[in-house]
Amino acid sequence: MTPKEAYLALNLLPRIGPIRVRRLLEHFDSPQAILAAKRRQLVAVPGIGEDMAEQIGDWENRIDLAEEQRRIADHGISLVTLDDDHYPGALRTIHDPPFLLYMKGTLLPGDAAAIGVVGSRRTTHYGKEQAKKLSFQLARAGFCIISGLARGIDTAAHEAALAAKGRTIAVLGSGIGNVYPPENQSLADRIAENGAVLSEFPVLYVPDKQSFPLRNRIVAGMSQGLLVVEAPVRSGSLITANQALEQGRTVFAVPGPIDRPTSEGCHRLIQQGATLVCGAQDVIDELGMEINSLGLEFESDSLFAPRSLSSDDPENAAASPRSTPEKPKRQIELSKIERLILAELERGNATIDSLSEVTGSPAGKVGATLLQLELKSLVKQLPGKYFTKAG
Repeated sequence: MTPKEAYLALNLLPRIGPIRVRRLLEHFDSPQAILAAKRRQLVAVPGIGEDMAEQIGDWENRIDLAEEQRRIADHGISLVTLDDDHYPGALRTIHDPPFLLYMKGTLLPGDAAAIGVVGSRRTTHYGKEQAKKLSFQLARAGFCIISGLARGIDTAAHEAALAAKGRTIAVLGSGIGNVYPPENQSLADRIAENGAVLSEFPVLYVPDKQSFPLRNRIVAGMSQGLLVVEAPVRSGSLITANQALEQGRTVFAVPGPIDRPTSEGCHRLIQQGATLVCGAQDVIDELGMEINSLGLEFESDSLFAPRSLSSDDPENAAASPRSTPEKPKRQIELSKIERLILAELERGNATIDSLSEVTGSPAGKVGATLLQLELKSLVKQLPGKYFTKAG
């Protein structure tokens, strides 16, 4: 049995968890040795009682390792363990790092320059627009955008990072073979092509109340900082923010209207010391030293004075009050599909499906292109998921 197979077997056992596995690894040389240990040896480990020792000792009769391996192969999943060099370095530093991650896609060294973006599932137009703008700008600046693939802010953050042709990682509270919410399956597929989809849960795991907080600790743990875009007081995003603080991460919050319950959680975070964010430059300025300390290389001369945040970029002209004096704006270059969409919107409002039919492009590509056009202030989204030409 290989170490990966042993870690997989341990992960399939219920209630064992990363903290118990860490304690076991302190007493045994390898995950294989844990599975081969006698029950009396297991009970001698702090936190491993009779029930857990019996479960580990009887693991071959309690799990179907071969079936899980078949599912992994069928879904094109790879496994990342604490023993692997490409295991996320920042995640290793938290109190309870997952000892095994299921992955579709790839992890790159540059993903260490990461910012977690979270917020409400029931977002307002304001919150969604801020999530799009900030995630787009940060992805263009070189940050990997990490979020949880949930409805609302998470979805907007992932889509914006893809529209910026940047890196994004989705951490699931379900198994990779059982994406939740199900309507985000196509988004998960696109993320796997331009980043990674991660989960610590078995392939077909159905999400529950416990799995989302576990997911959130990974979002925070993989990030250099956590950006909360919109959140009411009772919100899972605030739990994630607390986890980030416990892990020593910087927490950022976007202010909103003072009479909106949807922004009350962000205002509470700001009162408690979170960094108020008015633009992407606020995040870049705050995390500059930390990212530089990682020794990462970027295409631009400096990650912290990126071309995508300069004042002559029409997509980011309002990114920061500290921008350099305004220069004449360049003419916006449009791709073929962008021109086709704008030509169709000249005729009237349209949906993603109708634009997909007109352009002959998949709905996912049309949606990403519409987001790019929104960020260029050329298209606006209307209620009912209709789009119209701006201005």
